[in-house]
Amino acid sequence: MRKGIWIALLAALAAGPTAAQELPFHGFVEAAAASRVANDDTTADDMLLEEARFQVDLIHEVDAATMEFRADFLHDGVVGESQLDVREANIVLTPLESLDLKIGRQVLTWGTGDLIFLNDLFPKDWQSFFIGRDDEYLKKPSDAVRASWYGEALNLDVAWMPVFEADGFISGERISYWNPLAGRRFGPDDPAIDPDNPDRSLGNGSVAARLYGTLGGWETALYAYRGHWGQPKGFDPAADRAYFPRLEAWGASARGAVLGGIAATEFAWYRSLDDRGGNDPAIPNSQLRWLGSFSHEIARDQTLGLQAYLERAVQYPDVGLTDQNRWWLTARYTGLFLQQNLTLSLFAFYSPTEDDAYLRPKMGYKVSDEVLVTLGGNVFLGAHDDTFFGQFEDNTNVYARVRYSF
Repeated sequence: MRKGIWIALLAALAAGPTAAQELPFHGFVEAAAASRVANDDTTADDMLLEEARFQVDLIHEVDAATMEFRADFLHDGVVGESQLDVREANIVLTPLESLDLKIGRQVLTWGTGDLIFLNDLFPKDWQSFFIGRDDEYLKKPSDAVRASWYGEALNLDVAWMPVFEADGFISGERISYWNPLAGRRFGPDDPAIDPDNPDRSLGNGSVAARLYGTLGGWETALYAYRGHWGQPKGFDPAADRAYFPRLEAWGASARGAVLGGIAATEFAWYRSLDDRGGNDPAIPNSQLRWLGSFSHEIARDQTLGLQAYLERAVQYPDVGLTDQNRWWLTARYTGLFLQQNLTLSLFAFYSPTEDDAYLRPKMGYKVSDEVLVTLGGNVFLGAHDDTFFGQFEDNTNVYARVRYSF
């Protein structure tokens, strides 16, 4: 990482909390680096992450409106570029006592899964997730209008994204992946995925809704979505180009206290609108998705969470899929030590149907109220090159971050 980046970080750390308390906003400065620990034949560069980040978060309230601006000023040493990433730039209005309107750039999220998303079809950044950035960067912001109505027994959220926002999908830029058409892994030196994006018109936007409330002590919700798959899962042979097929989804969830812990279940029905009959192998099949989870404190300041997740192709075997069902099992351990200044965690994915796995070990230590040091890794394992986690096996990496918050 460039010397100037480290100098800037050390200067911010030296400023101390007194200087930070005088600022009219909150935020942090952070230096981060990540490197492969496996040999990837697609590239000679092992660095996946090499960046300095300065975030500013400003909230201003006036009368019946609240305005928020949160942005990251980022220098990316891997690509040698600096950029501005606006995470929040919105205004919240309350035209009625029971109605809020949030207009502008914002991060949207809902659902019950822990790093597994069924009815949360808002954009994600999977590249950030796999190279060691903080978990908050898994969620990409959207330009949206969100209306929240609060009733006595039920509440309703409706989010409209007028312009399509794709996921930050794996394209070979930093994380190599299995290209089924070429029959090999693709990396930075190979042609990048250049999908055909939906036209930037109102008709190609997305809308999502959630009706939720508490019934019998259980947090329950119904979901609906209409838009596009977040990743270019479709392929147009005539244009020889990937694209984002249309998608409609309906779902439900429930979460409540069971046996001293928290249990949850979630269901989603994905309707692949561009191939309702499931006969086109170049378009993803309609799916039924189910998630069940349970978390419990196994000792003081130590928690274990378990999940079982199923994807079931509706029209199988018409499109020649290897398996009609794909299972994921996950476990998350989190422990707090040294007066809760040290956090140790491990999140593990395992797929018995694909025989692959993904491990996310992480350690965070609070040096002070302002300074946090994080060490972790992304470990990919797989018996085959073409499974979801197996394709990333050569991208196994370790990372380190130092953050000063003010």
